[in-house]
Amino acid sequence: MVAASALVLALSGPGQTAGIAVFVDHVITDLDVSRSSVSLAYMVGTLVGALALPWIGRAVDRFGVRRVLALVALGFGGFLVLLAGAQGLVGLTAGFVGVRALGQGGMTMIATTAVAISVTRNRGTLLGLTSSLGAAGISLFPLLAERVIAVLDWRYTFVAEGVLIWVVVLPLAWWGLRGVHRVPQEGPTSPEGRQDGTEALSWPLRAIVRTSMFWAMAGAIACSGLVSTAVFFHQISVLGEQGLTPAQAAANFLPQTVAGLGAALLFGTAADRLSPKALMCAAMAMHALALVTLPLVSPGLGALLYGAALGAAASGARAVESAALPFYFGTASLGTLRGLTQSVAVASTAVGPILLSLTHGWTGSYRPGVMGLAVLCALVAVAVCFARRPLQRRPDVSTPPGPRG
Repeated sequence: MVAASALVLALSGPGQTAGIAVFVDHVITDLDVSRSSVSLAYMVGTLVGALALPWIGRAVDRFGVRRVLALVALGFGGFLVLLAGAQGLVGLTAGFVGVRALGQGGMTMIATTAVAISVTRNRGTLLGLTSSLGAAGISLFPLLAERVIAVLDWRYTFVAEGVLIWVVVLPLAWWGLRGVHRVPQEGPTSPEGRQDGTEALSWPLRAIVRTSMFWAMAGAIACSGLVSTAVFFHQISVLGEQGLTPAQAAANFLPQTVAGLGAALLFGTAADRLSPKALMCAAMAMHALALVTLPLVSPGLGALLYGAALGAAASGARAVESAALPFYFGTASLGTLRGLTQSVAVASTAVGPILLSLTHGWTGSYRPGVMGLAVLCALVAVAVCFARRPLQRRPDVSTPPGPRG
């Protein structure tokens, strides 16, 4: 189950920012469009694509993982082929809508949801392992795509990626994930992750979205996506202000990736034993601390620690969010919930780079914008700490199910 889900997550790579970034310069040259136009098309595609994710999540709850994954993979491959045939900004934007909605959003959400709804013991550990393996696979796509582009051209590379999705993910959906079955709704768990033996209560969606914990987790994962995408997108320029050469700044992606892989497994395992709320607070505090130290970064150890802290914070927040929703609300509506939070997260990645770019244009430096992002992370960490653990009253003839407080 973990291996199949991790492979699905890894194959979301062509729809991730890193997977698309290697095509940008080739697209600009071939289509004779400006970089700002491509960036705008990418932002519009990401925002519009995010709107589809709640519907995909709801479909997972209604029709099951395997059927929805097959349709998502079929569409994802089709939109990659559409990008290969793009002749202008309209076709480019349409392609971005599909690959962002179905690749970065749909494939990622379905892969982690498949694990979450199928297990009860060590769920956080298995989700962390899935995220780590999937992230390792995603990190390979930019390198592989760049080499294939040099041989086949960017258009044929998009086609090759689409065919790869069809050839690998469609069989996985029908045969590799046959073991995905929704487990019986388990009873509430203690912060240490042990069953308390009480009868399980089903959470209505309307009750979940009225809890502070749901919005705390959704806000935290959105903030993490906004911040990490903003600083990673402009990393060459941001670290260039601190004296790093472009090669040194690009090399900083390596410690970010390695630390992220370890943090996903560490935070996921910790979620089986500790309160997810406390872990999310820690992840957001780590975001803030890493950003605050930017003025102290210099070539060498300082840059290494900065990159590792950012990578660990981003991966840790994603791992905690994946484990927190079934921990607090069970699995009955997990697809719908993950669709909502993933929609917010994907949308946040679209606006982060633009916000940091605007502050740089106004102030002439990245530092004020980065410090503003650090303050935002700190505020979100505090808000998560004050979120109340959702508790349900037992239903009776006069009181419908709902959260306490």
